[in-house]
Amino acid sequence: MTPITEVEGRRVALSNLEKVLYPETGFTKGELLHYYATTATALLPHLRDRAVSFLRYPDGPEGQLFFTKNVPPGTPEWVTTAEVPRSSADSPARMVVVQDLPSLVWAANLVTEFHTHQWLVRSPQEADRLVFDLDPGAPATIVHCCEVALWLRERLAADGIVAYPKTAGSKGLHLLAAVRGSSSEGTSDYAKALAVEAERAMPRLVVHRMTKSLRPGKVFVDWSQNAARKTTATPYTVRARRLPLVSAPVTWEEVADCRSPGQLEIHAEDMAPRLQDHGDLMEPLLDRRSAAPLP
Repeated sequence: MTPITEVEGRRVALSNLEKVLYPETGFTKGELLHYYATTATALLPHLRDRAVSFLRYPDGPEGQLFFTKNVPPGTPEWVTTAEVPRSSADSPARMVVVQDLPSLVWAANLVTEFHTHQWLVRSPQEADRLVFDLDPGAPATIVHCCEVALWLRERLAADGIVAYPKTAGSKGLHLLAAVRGSSSEGTSDYAKALAVEAERAMPRLVVHRMTKSLRPGKVFVDWSQNAARKTTATPYTVRARRLPLVSAPVTWEEVADCRSPGQLEIHAEDMAPRLQDHGDLMEPLLDRRSAAPLP
Protein backbone atom coordinates (compact mmCIF):
# COMPACT_ATOMS: atom_id res chain seq x y z
CA MET A 1 0.00 0.00 0.00
CA THR A 2 1.28 3.47 -0.90
CA PRO A 3 1.80 5.47 2.30
CA ILE A 4 -0.15 8.70 2.67
CA THR A 5 1.20 11.62 4.66
CA GLU A 6 -0.54 14.83 5.61
CA VAL A 7 1.35 18.02 4.81
CA GLU A 8 -0.23 21.27 5.98
CA GLY A 9 -3.69 19.74 5.65
CA ARG A 10 -3.08 18.13 2.24
CA ARG A 11 -2.91 14.37 1.77
CA VAL A 12 0.17 13.43 -0.25
CA ALA A 13 0.85 9.90 -1.51
CA LEU A 14 4.46 8.77 -1.21
CA SER A 15 6.01 5.73 -2.89
CA ASN A 16 9.14 3.55 -2.87
CA LEU A 17 10.74 5.38 0.03
CA GLU A 18 13.39 2.69 0.50
CA LYS A 19 14.51 2.76 -3.16
CA VAL A 20 18.21 3.59 -3.45
CA LEU A 21 18.57 6.38 -5.99
CA TYR A 22 22.31 6.96 -5.60
CA PRO A 23 24.02 3.55 -5.26
CA GLU A 24 27.46 5.00 -4.55
CA THR A 25 26.27 6.56 -1.29
CA GLY A 26 23.11 4.54 -0.61
CA PHE A 27 21.03 7.74 -0.68
CA THR A 28 17.36 6.73 -0.86
CA LYS A 29 14.19 8.30 -2.14
CA GLY A 30 13.03 8.73 1.44
CA GLU A 31 16.18 10.72 2.19
CA LEU A 32 15.57 12.84 -0.90
CA LEU A 33 12.05 13.66 0.30
CA HIS A 34 13.41 14.46 3.75
CA TYR A 35 15.98 16.78 2.19
CA TYR A 36 13.33 18.75 0.30
CA ALA A 37 11.01 18.94 3.30
CA THR A 38 13.75 20.25 5.56
CA THR A 39 15.15 22.67 2.96
CA ALA A 40 11.74 24.03 1.97
CA THR A 41 12.07 27.32 3.84
CA ALA A 42 15.02 28.29 1.64
CA LEU A 43 13.93 26.54 -1.56
CA LEU A 44 10.25 27.49 -1.84
CA PRO A 45 10.75 31.26 -2.30
CA HIS A 46 12.90 30.52 -5.37
CA LEU A 47 10.19 28.27 -6.84
CA ARG A 48 7.18 30.39 -5.94
CA ASP A 49 5.41 32.13 -8.85
CA ARG A 50 7.64 30.43 -11.43
CA ALA A 51 6.61 27.71 -13.84
CA VAL A 52 8.61 24.55 -13.15
CA SER A 53 10.16 22.09 -15.56
CA PHE A 54 10.85 18.71 -13.97
CA LEU A 55 13.89 16.69 -14.96
CA ARG A 56 12.73 13.34 -13.66
CA TYR A 57 14.91 10.34 -12.76
CA PRO A 58 12.60 7.90 -10.94
CA ASP A 59 15.12 5.03 -11.09
CA GLY A 60 18.12 7.14 -10.14
CA PRO A 61 20.59 9.13 -12.27
CA GLU A 62 21.75 5.97 -14.04
CA GLY A 63 18.20 5.18 -15.17
CA GLN A 64 16.01 7.01 -17.64
CA LEU A 65 16.05 10.82 -17.43
CA PHE A 66 13.27 12.85 -19.03
CA PHE A 67 11.91 16.40 -18.89
CA THR A 68 8.29 17.01 -17.94
CA LYS A 69 7.13 20.52 -18.80
CA ASN A 70 3.36 20.08 -19.01
CA VAL A 71 1.31 19.27 -15.91
CA PRO A 72 1.91 15.55 -15.21
CA PRO A 73 -1.06 13.14 -15.23
CA GLY A 74 -2.43 12.60 -11.74
CA THR A 75 -1.44 16.03 -10.45
CA PRO A 76 -3.65 16.86 -7.44
CA GLU A 77 -6.23 19.56 -8.04
CA TRP A 78 -4.79 21.66 -5.21
CA VAL A 79 -1.42 22.03 -6.97
CA THR A 80 -1.21 25.44 -8.66
CA THR A 81 -0.80 25.48 -12.43
CA ALA A 82 -0.46 28.32 -14.93
CA GLU A 83 -0.61 28.91 -18.65
CA VAL A 84 2.84 29.67 -20.01
CA PRO A 85 3.36 31.32 -23.41
CA ARG A 86 5.39 29.50 -26.01
CA SER A 87 6.23 30.58 -29.56
CA SER A 88 3.61 32.60 -31.42
CA ALA A 89 2.78 29.55 -33.52
CA ASP A 90 2.00 27.34 -30.50
CA SER A 91 -0.79 27.46 -27.97
CA PRO A 92 0.23 28.15 -24.34
CA ALA A 93 1.50 25.29 -22.22
CA ARG A 94 0.09 24.54 -18.78
CA MET A 95 2.82 24.01 -16.21
CA VAL A 96 3.11 23.40 -12.48
CA VAL A 97 3.87 26.28 -10.11
CA VAL A 98 5.19 25.01 -6.77
CA GLN A 99 3.71 27.46 -4.25
CA ASP A 100 3.74 25.60 -0.95
CA LEU A 101 5.15 22.70 1.05
CA PRO A 102 2.47 20.12 0.06
CA SER A 103 3.15 20.84 -3.62
CA LEU A 104 6.90 20.57 -3.04
CA VAL A 105 6.57 17.18 -1.30
CA TRP A 106 4.24 15.93 -4.05
CA ALA A 107 6.70 17.06 -6.75
CA ALA A 108 9.70 15.62 -4.89
CA ASN A 109 7.94 12.25 -4.82
CA LEU A 110 8.20 12.27 -8.63
CA VAL A 111 12.02 12.27 -8.13
CA THR A 112 13.00 15.36 -10.00
CA GLU A 113 15.38 18.23 -10.47
CA PHE A 114 13.58 21.59 -10.33
CA HIS A 115 14.24 24.00 -13.19
CA THR A 116 12.70 27.48 -13.47
CA HIS A 117 12.53 30.36 -15.94
CA GLN A 118 14.10 33.76 -15.42
CA TRP A 119 10.66 35.38 -15.20
CA LEU A 120 7.49 35.13 -13.11
CA VAL A 121 4.27 33.60 -14.45
CA ARG A 122 2.38 36.85 -13.84
CA SER A 123 4.79 38.84 -16.05
CA PRO A 124 6.40 36.55 -18.64
CA GLN A 125 7.28 39.54 -20.80
CA GLU A 126 9.76 40.86 -18.21
CA ALA A 127 12.92 39.06 -17.09
CA ASP A 128 13.60 39.44 -13.37
CA ARG A 129 16.75 37.32 -13.33
CA LEU A 130 20.05 37.44 -15.15
CA VAL A 131 21.96 34.15 -15.23
CA PHE A 132 25.37 32.97 -16.41
CA ASP A 133 26.06 29.24 -16.56
CA LEU A 134 29.82 28.71 -16.36
CA ASP A 135 30.61 25.30 -17.82
CA PRO A 136 34.20 24.01 -17.83
CA GLY A 137 35.52 21.94 -20.70
CA ALA A 138 38.01 19.33 -19.47
CA PRO A 139 40.73 19.63 -18.35
CA ALA A 140 39.31 22.91 -17.02
CA THR A 141 37.35 22.55 -13.77
CA ILE A 142 35.17 24.57 -11.44
CA VAL A 143 38.38 26.18 -10.18
CA HIS A 144 38.66 27.93 -13.55
CA CYS A 145 34.94 28.77 -13.41
CA CYS A 146 35.59 30.57 -10.13
CA GLU A 147 38.27 32.70 -11.78
CA VAL A 148 35.83 33.69 -14.52
CA ALA A 149 33.06 34.28 -11.96
CA LEU A 150 35.22 36.76 -10.07
CA TRP A 151 35.84 38.70 -13.28
CA LEU A 152 32.12 38.72 -14.10
CA ARG A 153 31.28 39.84 -10.57
CA GLU A 154 33.41 42.94 -10.95
CA ARG A 155 32.17 43.65 -14.47
CA LEU A 156 28.53 43.37 -13.39
CA ALA A 157 29.21 45.57 -10.36
CA ALA A 158 30.48 48.26 -12.73
CA ASP A 159 26.96 48.30 -14.19
CA GLY A 160 25.36 48.37 -10.75
CA ILE A 161 24.38 44.69 -10.81
CA VAL A 162 25.04 42.44 -7.81
CA ALA A 163 25.73 38.79 -8.66
CA TYR A 164 25.28 35.77 -6.40
CA PRO A 165 27.08 32.46 -7.05
CA LYS A 166 25.86 28.91 -6.67
CA THR A 167 27.30 25.60 -7.71
CA ALA A 168 25.71 23.93 -10.70
CA GLY A 169 25.58 20.73 -8.68
CA SER A 170 27.67 19.06 -11.35
CA LYS A 171 30.97 20.50 -12.61
CA GLY A 172 30.29 24.21 -13.08
CA LEU A 173 29.08 27.38 -11.45
CA HIS A 174 26.04 29.63 -11.90
CA LEU A 175 25.82 33.38 -11.34
CA LEU A 176 22.41 34.95 -10.71
CA ALA A 177 21.37 38.59 -10.35
CA ALA A 178 18.07 40.38 -9.86
CA VAL A 179 17.27 42.72 -12.75
CA ARG A 180 14.29 44.74 -13.96
CA GLY A 181 12.99 46.68 -16.90
CA SER A 182 14.07 44.35 -19.69
CA SER A 183 12.66 41.52 -21.77
CA SER A 184 14.29 38.11 -21.93
CA GLU A 185 15.65 39.09 -25.33
CA GLY A 186 17.21 42.26 -23.92
CA THR A 187 18.69 40.36 -20.98
CA SER A 188 20.13 37.75 -23.35
CA ASP A 189 21.72 40.46 -25.49
CA TYR A 190 23.33 42.03 -22.43
CA ALA A 191 24.57 38.67 -21.13
CA LYS A 192 26.02 37.79 -24.53
CA ALA A 193 27.86 41.12 -24.71
CA LEU A 194 29.46 40.42 -21.31
CA ALA A 195 30.38 36.88 -22.35
CA VAL A 196 32.11 38.26 -25.46
CA GLU A 197 33.86 40.85 -23.30
CA ALA A 198 35.02 38.13 -20.90
CA GLU A 199 36.46 36.15 -23.80
CA ARG A 200 38.38 39.20 -25.01
CA ALA A 201 39.71 39.84 -21.51
CA MET A 202 40.66 36.17 -20.89
CA PRO A 203 41.08 34.57 -24.33
CA ARG A 204 43.02 31.57 -23.01
CA LEU A 205 40.34 30.80 -20.44
CA VAL A 206 36.91 31.85 -21.76
CA VAL A 207 34.77 30.97 -24.75
CA HIS A 208 31.31 32.42 -25.40
CA ARG A 209 30.30 30.08 -28.22
CA MET A 210 28.86 26.61 -27.63
CA THR A 211 30.94 24.98 -30.39
CA LYS A 212 32.39 21.88 -28.72
CA SER A 213 35.71 22.03 -30.56
CA LEU A 214 36.40 25.42 -28.92
CA ARG A 215 35.69 24.34 -25.37
CA PRO A 216 38.45 21.93 -24.18
CA GLY A 217 40.46 23.60 -21.43
CA LYS A 218 38.19 26.64 -21.34
CA VAL A 219 35.13 27.89 -19.50
CA PHE A 220 32.05 28.27 -21.65
CA VAL A 221 30.14 31.36 -20.46
CA ASP A 222 26.64 30.28 -21.39
CA TRP A 223 24.58 33.44 -21.74
CA SER A 224 21.75 31.69 -23.63
CA GLN A 225 20.02 30.54 -20.41
CA ASN A 226 18.41 33.99 -20.36
CA ALA A 227 16.16 33.14 -23.32
CA ALA A 228 12.49 33.18 -22.38
CA ARG A 229 12.00 29.48 -23.17
CA LYS A 230 15.06 28.32 -21.20
CA THR A 231 15.11 27.11 -17.61
CA THR A 232 17.98 26.79 -15.14
CA ALA A 233 18.43 24.54 -12.11
CA THR A 234 16.72 26.19 -9.15
CA PRO A 235 18.81 27.02 -6.07
CA TYR A 236 18.87 24.05 -3.65
CA THR A 237 17.67 21.43 -6.13
CA VAL A 238 19.41 18.05 -5.92
CA ARG A 239 20.93 17.06 -9.25
CA ALA A 240 20.62 13.79 -11.14
CA ARG A 241 24.33 13.05 -11.03
CA ARG A 242 26.53 10.26 -9.71
CA LEU A 243 26.28 11.72 -6.20
CA PRO A 244 23.39 13.60 -4.54
CA LEU A 245 24.97 16.99 -5.12
CA VAL A 246 23.01 20.21 -4.65
CA SER A 247 22.95 23.31 -6.81
CA ALA A 248 23.98 25.19 -3.70
CA PRO A 249 24.49 28.91 -3.07
CA VAL A 250 28.04 29.66 -1.98
CA THR A 251 29.83 32.73 -0.64
CA TRP A 252 32.17 34.85 -2.72
CA GLU A 253 34.86 33.95 -0.21
CA GLU A 254 34.38 30.28 -1.07
CA VAL A 255 34.62 31.13 -4.76
CA ALA A 256 37.82 33.13 -4.27
CA ASP A 257 39.38 30.40 -2.11
CA CYS A 258 38.53 27.49 -4.43
CA ARG A 259 41.71 25.55 -5.24
CA SER A 260 40.30 22.09 -6.07
CA PRO A 261 37.00 20.86 -7.55
CA GLY A 262 36.04 18.98 -4.40
CA GLN A 263 35.92 22.17 -2.35
CA LEU A 264 32.60 23.18 -3.92
CA GLU A 265 30.98 19.74 -4.05
CA ILE A 266 28.04 20.24 -1.70
CA HIS A 267 26.01 17.14 -0.88
CA ALA A 268 22.38 17.04 0.20
CA GLU A 269 23.43 16.15 3.74
CA ASP A 270 25.64 19.26 3.85
CA MET A 271 22.80 21.72 3.35
CA ALA A 272 21.24 21.73 6.83
CA PRO A 273 24.44 22.93 8.56
CA ARG A 274 25.12 25.38 5.72
CA LEU A 275 21.67 26.91 6.06
CA GLN A 276 22.15 27.12 9.80
CA ASP A 277 25.47 28.94 9.32
CA HIS A 278 24.62 31.15 6.33
CA GLY A 279 20.86 31.21 5.88
CA ASP A 280 19.74 31.60 2.28
CA LEU A 281 22.68 33.28 0.55
CA MET A 282 20.40 34.10 -2.39
CA GLU A 283 17.67 35.73 -0.34
CA PRO A 284 18.57 39.21 -1.72
CA LEU A 285 17.38 38.02 -5.16
CA LEU A 286 13.85 37.83 -3.75
CA ASP A 287 13.68 41.54 -2.87
CA ARG A 288 12.41 43.40 -5.92
CA ARG A 289 13.80 46.62 -4.48
CA SER A 290 17.31 45.26 -5.03
CA ALA A 291 16.72 44.52 -8.73
CA ALA A 292 19.00 46.56 -10.96
CA PRO A 293 18.04 48.05 -14.34
CA LEU A 294 20.11 46.78 -17.23
CA PRO A 295 22.36 49.47 -18.74
